Amino acid sequence: MGPSATLHLFKLIIEETPAKKDQEHLKIVIYNNPKVPDRTAFILGKGESPLPYLIEGVEFLNRAGSDIIVMPCNTAHYFYDEISKIAKGKFLHLLNETAEEIRGKNIKEIGILATTGTLKTGLWQKAIGEGVRIIYPDEETQENLVMEAIYGERGVKAGFKKKPKELLVKAGNILIKKGAKAIVAGCTEVSIVMERNPFDVPLFEPLKIIAKKAVELALSQ
Repeated sequence: MGPSATLHLFKLIIEETPAKKDQEHLKIVIYNNPKVPDRTAFILGKGESPLPYLIEGVEFLNRAGSDIIVMPCNTAHYFYDEISKIAKGKFLHLLNETAEEIRGKNIKEIGILATTGTLKTGLWQKAIGEGVRIIYPDEETQENLVMEAIYGERGVKAGFKKKPKELLVKAGNILIKKGAKAIVAGCTEVSIVMERNPFDVPLFEPLKIIAKKAVELALSQ
């Protein structure tokens, strides 16, 4: 997936591992192919399907003997059902694990900061299920703040952090004014610039949640 998102996940896994020396850390294989076509572009009908590339990645991890697979891209979970079938190890679901934590906190109104592709698929609604109201950005906020922060010339994917964070905080506060009692960093690029919660409500970071889950599962085996 995105190189920065992959690096951030690796860092989180290291931080979540209760190790006191190198030898107590987990054995990790990273397959980072930045040539995977943009997931949002495909979902919006504007690009090549990333599915063959995702299958290739899972097959590589199978050959490497991976017992647990984590995919640090929310939007790519649009293809989860197809690629998880070929995984020989346990393929953790980024959105489902996050949704479980949200339900555990009994929060009934959630604001989502994610790519337009993720929003169009309804992935978060499907993961969270009924009983929780999901608040999405309006079209102007989504395009001028969220997507600009992720894909803009000075966006996260271009290697910037300060301006994207300003845009995303503004978008998040708009969702809070609309009634959100918590915010979900529903794109891995959002997680990169939101290492500390800038909001007055809880911030759910899927990458942190999945990193903790992966470490707990690995250490239990």
